[in-house]
Amino acid sequence: MRRRYPVLLASAIALALIVSLPVVSVIVQVFRPDEQGVWAHLAETVLTEYVVNSLLLAVGTGLGAALLGTGAAWWVAMYRFPGRGVLEWALLLPLAMPTYVIAYAYTDFLQYAGPLQSGLRAAFGWERGDYWFPDVRSLPGAIVIFSLVFYPYVYVLARAAFLDRSGTLMEAARGLGLTQRQAFWRVGLPLARPAVAGGVALVVMETLAEFGAVSYFGVNTFTTGIYRAWYAFGDPVAASQLSASLLALVLVALVLEKASRGRARFHDTGGRPYVTPSLPPARAALVWLGCLVPLAGGFLLPALLLLRLAWGEGDAQLGGKYLTLAANSLTLAGLASAAAIVAALLLAYAGRLHPGRVMAAVKRVASLGYAVPGTVIAVGALIPLTALDHALIAWLREAYGVNPGLVITGTAVALVFAYLARFLAVALNATEAALARIRPSLDEAARSLGATQTRLLLRVHVPLLTGGLLSGALLVFVDVMKELPATIVLRPFNYETLATQVFILAADERLAEAATPSLAIVAVGLIPVILLSRSMRRR
Repeated sequence: MRRRYPVLLASAIALALIVSLPVVSVIVQVFRPDEQGVWAHLAETVLTEYVVNSLLLAVGTGLGAALLGTGAAWWVAMYRFPGRGVLEWALLLPLAMPTYVIAYAYTDFLQYAGPLQSGLRAAFGWERGDYWFPDVRSLPGAIVIFSLVFYPYVYVLARAAFLDRSGTLMEAARGLGLTQRQAFWRVGLPLARPAVAGGVALVVMETLAEFGAVSYFGVNTFTTGIYRAWYAFGDPVAASQLSASLLALVLVALVLEKASRGRARFHDTGGRPYVTPSLPPARAALVWLGCLVPLAGGFLLPALLLLRLAWGEGDAQLGGKYLTLAANSLTLAGLASAAAIVAALLLAYAGRLHPGRVMAAVKRVASLGYAVPGTVIAVGALIPLTALDHALIAWLREAYGVNPGLVITGTAVALVFAYLARFLAVALNATEAALARIRPSLDEAARSLGATQTRLLLRVHVPLLTGGLLSGALLVFVDVMKELPATIVLRPFNYETLATQVFILAADERLAEAATPSLAIVAVGLIPVILLSRSMRRR
């Protein structure tokens, strides 16, 4: 069967090579001589700080997001209680909030002159030095905020895994005398491990690639070092060397996680759906309280702070302009998410038909872009796309005597390509987690009945993958809505989005005005969040 479909393997390899071009073009810069000596200076002074801070931030955020996301997914998927339907989609809302905007909102709220500390001083008559208050603009503060913002990456995949579990497994566990809590630790969580690990991997890569919030908090990481080397020092070689170091760090983390699984497999065993038990009022209240902690910290409180700022002194340009900005953002997000899902399905399915080291390496290569900051991806994409544009112009001018202009780098095509290179790992993790739960015996049964591989994919696998594909599409959609660095570098002339409007205003410390487009991003992101939740609930 594998020999009959070599084109699938070739297509997967070609796709991986294409989407890795931005990363490859950056890595090529590493081998150029560092004439300015910036890399040597960074290695002697701040490189150790970059490594330590990046590791602590990634590990702390990964653990925090795993705890919040997995716990919330288990409660919502495995119990019935009043308001469960609201929590199903509400717990996804932090995905629509730009991280750097939440950092601005919390800093404004928690700083010495902010409303919280001012209220405490007024209530108790305190003065400066009379009390201690945690500094949100620090490494621990960044870990807490990132955990609150990124936990939905784990929640959406873990919830889909819990919903897909066979009811016979949980009933068997309860029949053997296990409590619901013991069944979670000994049955539910081990079976959902690929989904949880995929979500944590996304959280770690998103954390390592974050720039706006860590820069504002003054936490030196690889991303802040890359930006300084690229823009402050004007040395692309040093920036590329830092980017290569960041890639190596991510690859080590992914290899360690993969090795920890060993030869374990996580296929569903079929059977009837699990009948979720109803919670008594007291336990339902505790579950609500547990779910409200990440929801309030990651969305409700920042949204209220932004609403207060927008209501008090919002952007006076609110109106038709934001319809155009929202349309631009929606168009880019829709195109990028569709392209990412198609590419992820191709790579994941090729990996299923051609398991082994070759496809494992191909998928790793295709996923490298997620660990690279958006600006580095954008600059890396500009190098091959600009060369392609110039070659296309030269050919059309010679063959037909026309000059079409920059049809790739001068349009949204370059943006969509950069988004695909940046966020393909998001869709691929979701698709692979869903595909891993389909038993190989289904493939064998379909082929024994005469089904071709294409018919097997369309009639068997795609219907079973609907939840995973929708999860991946949602994650890519919302990520593109929030994506800032790549959009600023690659957007066509006079082409603005909601994210670029937020950045322009926030960079000028006009946070109250930036609150308006930030809330618009949240409003636009609510639609796919609700649709995904309803689809998962129907399944």
